[in-house]
Amino acid sequence: MTIEPRRGPAVQVREVRTASVPEWSTAVSHSFVPLQVLDAVEDFRGRMRGRRVDDIFLSTVNASAHTVERTPRLIGDSDRLYYKLTLQIGGTAILVQDGREAVLQPGDVAIYDTGRPYTLSVDEGTDAVVIMFPQDKLELSHQQVSTLTAVPLSLGTGLGQMVSPFLHQVGRNLDLLHGSAGMRIVRTTVDLVGTMLTHELTSRGTSADDRRSVLMFGVYDFINRNLASHELGPEMIARASYISVGYLHSLFRARGTTVNAWIRERRLENARRDLLDPLLAGRSIAAIAASWGFPDAAHFSKVFRAVVGVSASEYRATAGDVQFEIG
Repeated sequence: MTIEPRRGPAVQVREVRTASVPEWSTAVSHSFVPLQVLDAVEDFRGRMRGRRVDDIFLSTVNASAHTVERTPRLIGDSDRLYYKLTLQIGGTAILVQDGREAVLQPGDVAIYDTGRPYTLSVDEGTDAVVIMFPQDKLELSHQQVSTLTAVPLSLGTGLGQMVSPFLHQVGRNLDLLHGSAGMRIVRTTVDLVGTMLTHELTSRGTSADDRRSVLMFGVYDFINRNLASHELGPEMIARASYISVGYLHSLFRARGTTVNAWIRERRLENARRDLLDPLLAGRSIAAIAASWGFPDAAHFSKVFRAVVGVSASEYRATAGDVQFEIG
């Protein structure tokens, strides 16, 4: 009945159909993060289909009227923190977090933080696509995202006209999200969400924080496009971004990290994903490491083991059935 999002790189599509509120409470808690279900109607019905690809969980939810609540106690019982994004397909939902209330109509989307309390109330016949992903998947600071939690983002105009149909189609085609193609689609989905949020932040004004957001988005994009380069470093990045090296370092310090640490994390994350890609099964670990900026195989092995806890070959052999967090 339940879906576990944190074991192994991928699972089959799982489906839950229930008329029992306790079973629904168990299902949503195991599928997402610990939650409690309140105020469900007497003739409650719930259906959820979900698929986890790597550490990202996608699902469709159709349910009668009820409320789910994320309390401080439940947050304290959790380990890794996630963002959840809901695309409302049918019915109405009310999301409350950080002192804001978002009324979500069909076509609206909202993001919320599992690390802080929230409530989500849905009316009878609600239909939604929900995506849950680790917070470190977004190339935006926690502070930046916090300004958008529980804010209804209409996807009917501008960039949203492309985002909304894509998210809807991903939800309708969970069965196709398998293998290396599925992993790429899911990564693209999260990247698209990040692009949408960045666009929303920058379109709201031209404050110093907004300008820094635009600048950092460009910096992150440059790094991601040049991870294979052995010359990638603060000087190269600053020169390409038309800023000083000192200012570049200050931007990363404000986000609690360093330039070199962030580069290493992105390189490790991409190498880790390639190790799980069936299309790359015939490619050596050394070649994968080199393609992401680790020309020294011994150094890569040392760094990989230090972060993941097992060797790259062990990780590949067990299909990534290891719990860890980069960063």
